[in-house]
Amino acid sequence: MKKIITIAGSNSQKSLNKTFLTYTNSLLEHVDIISVDLNDYVLPIYGVDFEAENGIPRAVKRLDELFATADGFIVSLAEHNGSYAAVFKNTIDWLSRVNMKIWREKPMLLMATSPGGRGGTSVLQSAKSYFPFMGASITDTFSLPSFYDNFSESKITNPKLEDVLIKKVNSFKEAI
Repeated sequence: MKKIITIAGSNSQKSLNKTFLTYTNSLLEHVDIISVDLNDYVLPIYGVDFEAENGIPRAVKRLDELFATADGFIVSLAEHNGSYAAVFKNTIDWLSRVNMKIWREKPMLLMATSPGGRGGTSVLQSAKSYFPFMGASITDTFSLPSFYDNFSESKITNPKLEDVLIKKVNSFKEAI
């Protein structure tokens, strides 16, 4: 059975992207889903001086070992001031010290949502151009705008957006 690692790029306990990712996970069948919660991998702020003195934290090594087992990734990014949430950026900075190709050239469905009408478009654009250098084979991107208007009762309420997401999830499944 194929193994999919899903990650919400946030450490918020009430993360919209975690909620959105949980729904997206429900669309996947006949795969083993491993949901990574960044709160389970508490890391110091990356710095070359810290690394020289202390080495790579054990939590980074564990996460890298988990990533090595994946057949694909689904990542839903929180957008903070038009970019990655600090916890996510710090995590990928640390992971790149173990293996620059952190995504292992595996298929990735890249998503974002936010309360605003752009739905995390800025962070998606950044990730879409940056992640391939880190080994992501991005199959597609999906932005869910205006989360509170388009998501309720654990599902997307806008049928057109739901259809688009389902097509992109199916395309991702074919790629793995």
